[in-house]
Amino acid sequence: MRMTRRGLLATAAAGALPAARARAQGAGGKIKIGVLNDFSGVYRDLSGPTSVAATKLAGLDFGAAAKGIEVEIIYGDHQNKPDIGTGLVRQWFDRDGVDYVCDCANSAVALAVASVCAEKDKVFINSSAATADLTGPQCRPTTIHWTYDTWMLAHSTGAAMVKAGGKTWFMIVADYAFGHALERDAGNFVTAAGGKVLGAVNVPLANSDFSSYLLQAQSSGAQVVGLCNAGADTVNSIKQAAEFGLTKSGVKLAGLLLFLTDVHSLGLEVGQGLVLTESFYWDLSDKTRAFTKRLLGLTDGSIYPAMSHAGCYAGTFHYLKTVAAMGVAEAKKSGAATVAKMKSMPTDDDCFGPGSIRADGRAIHPAYLFEVKKPSESKGPWDLYKLLATTPADEAFRPLADGKCPLVHA
Repeated sequence: MRMTRRGLLATAAAGALPAARARAQGAGGKIKIGVLNDFSGVYRDLSGPTSVAATKLAGLDFGAAAKGIEVEIIYGDHQNKPDIGTGLVRQWFDRDGVDYVCDCANSAVALAVASVCAEKDKVFINSSAATADLTGPQCRPTTIHWTYDTWMLAHSTGAAMVKAGGKTWFMIVADYAFGHALERDAGNFVTAAGGKVLGAVNVPLANSDFSSYLLQAQSSGAQVVGLCNAGADTVNSIKQAAEFGLTKSGVKLAGLLLFLTDVHSLGLEVGQGLVLTESFYWDLSDKTRAFTKRLLGLTDGSIYPAMSHAGCYAGTFHYLKTVAAMGVAEAKKSGAATVAKMKSMPTDDDCFGPGSIRADGRAIHPAYLFEVKKPSESKGPWDLYKLLATTPADEAFRPLADGKCPLVHA
């Protein structure tokens, strides 16, 4: 399997991981994958190089070379800007022969890239952008949404916090598509559970100082501050809330999108007791532990996989399984036809286990409610979670009939 930096825009950071090139055999052929995400900003740890390694591992675990499929991987940094992301993807399709784009790590970029992939009839599997609109009003016949979304997060974490007594909320919102979608979905669940949203404030992406926003939240008198942000922004929010004494005063923090990498960055002294939702945890089972060991063997070992990385692996594994079933030449003809075939086949991988893909492009699997361990409970640097509850696959995501996806309601 080969990874290359050829074909990346000059404005985007790019690189290559060393890997041997697989030989195509028999009647197979070559598949080219573009991993698009944040290599230099607030979402680097939850996407970045580890997503590229997870995508590579999917090809190795599937045994693509032995099945006559040569896999080449290129990757690029969208810098959290939709114009750069779409420019990269158009170049990948028009000049570099890319067949499939994965990851993304920014909802505004993902929505724009989904449109380009539909226009070019290429496969797009989003594993790290959160907006549920990708399988709702803006669903596309070439898009699959793996891992998690704003509806799932709000349904699991938001409802759990209200049930535990957090009736009044104030939202700190990343001021772009993802933050607003999470604010909307969380607010709906809080209200439906008998709670009330007292107010909200929009915050620029990649913000370093949350003091004024946290003071607004404190002044509202809300019992819960809902963090509708992600990555380094969430880490900074939580650290500064602790510094200002919000949590000591009795205010609860709801990290509506937290990743393993965020909690590791926070440390257990600050993060202990936080409740969060993920669809993958490295220590859930023998399979997830084995997957993690294999993945760490392809990296420097400094970052354990989060659910976003697992989504890159699972989506790519299922894509390659579908390509093998269709034949490379047939799969390359049409992204929409390939996605339709993917929807018709059950999913099963080491990260999420057995599942399926619905007509709206939503990959279905369980979701898990975790609590961050106390320092005394942890046995190692990445032993961070204890499981509180599991939401079954058929209940974890928005009902198909409620999404307003044109593919379903046409």
